[in-house]
Amino acid sequence: MPQQAHGGNLAWAAALAGCSPDAIVDFSASISPLGPPNSVITAIVSQLGSLRNYPDPEYGELRLALSHFHQLPTEWILPGNGSAELLTLVGRELAQLAATVVLTPAFGDYYRALAADNAKVLEFPVDLSRGKGNMSLLPDFGLETSGFGLLLNNPHNPTGKLFLRESVLPYLKKFALVVVDEAFMDFLPPAAEQSLIGLVQEYENLVILRSLTKFYSLPGLRLGYAIAHPQRLAKWKSWRDPWPVNTLAAAAAIAALQDTEFQNLTWKWLPEARNQLFQGLASIPGLTPLKGSVNYLLVQSQGPTSQLQQNLLQQHQILIRDCLSFKELGDRFFRVAVRTKADNQCLLTALETIQNQ
Repeated sequence: MPQQAHGGNLAWAAALAGCSPDAIVDFSASISPLGPPNSVITAIVSQLGSLRNYPDPEYGELRLALSHFHQLPTEWILPGNGSAELLTLVGRELAQLAATVVLTPAFGDYYRALAADNAKVLEFPVDLSRGKGNMSLLPDFGLETSGFGLLLNNPHNPTGKLFLRESVLPYLKKFALVVVDEAFMDFLPPAAEQSLIGLVQEYENLVILRSLTKFYSLPGLRLGYAIAHPQRLAKWKSWRDPWPVNTLAAAAAIAALQDTEFQNLTWKWLPEARNQLFQGLASIPGLTPLKGSVNYLLVQSQGPTSQLQQNLLQQHQILIRDCLSFKELGDRFFRVAVRTKADNQCLLTALETIQNQ
């Protein structure tokens, strides 16, 4: 069974480890270990009787819940079948421009979405040596960018680097279209986040992508949304299939957005658990974790990480994310999600054992 380029492939991992998928402790997918929230499960169960009906094609209740959550008019919001569907629509739009600038290493699905409509891609590396407050994301590459698109994620995946809002603002005036993937931004509490959602109504060329699956532990439901100018969203809606969001996913999203108790629990849990994992990784010879801002850490390894991944699976039934799909990182980096303290300690103990073999 071939391994997929993204994390969370438990069937592949279980086949290699010689166990059932349920036995795998998955650090490869950056999903919160705290959910799904009970409120979401209750909402899903309550809608089982509605499966005999088609979803509301306008997703009025869901868009209203998102409208209240972000303090935006409903027409500025478009729910989607996960960020993947929305990235496909983004790629179609970016392909109409002269080129699209992507910060690397970049999420692999960006390339899939851009290649689908033959978009021209220009790659520029993220500067990992600077702190999060650097005011220039891109080098002065001396190109006229007024006909270009810019696609970036903030916080950045896989590095965990958080770009300050002020560092992105200059590019809203330099690029024809700026798409900011904020799939992990909700892991930061309101006082710390650097979202550009508050600027969407000022900049017609700004698109924000959000996901509800990582923070609320719902990747199996596939739910994301785009925030952008209503005319742009209306065009995207005309491009895609009807009813992209199923009834259960819509109900889950509405409940999740209203669950402030779960949100506060996550913001309280994450910093301490991330620090535990970071300090533990830093203490293991041959491993150098990079400081991250959300629920995953990128780790540099002196040895080949593909072999490390295999050893962890076969000896400890633990799955980490190798970075072979990020060509800039190769076989000397891996990424791990922040999980519970107990799970984090199991990973650290397993890594110490393998590194000492």
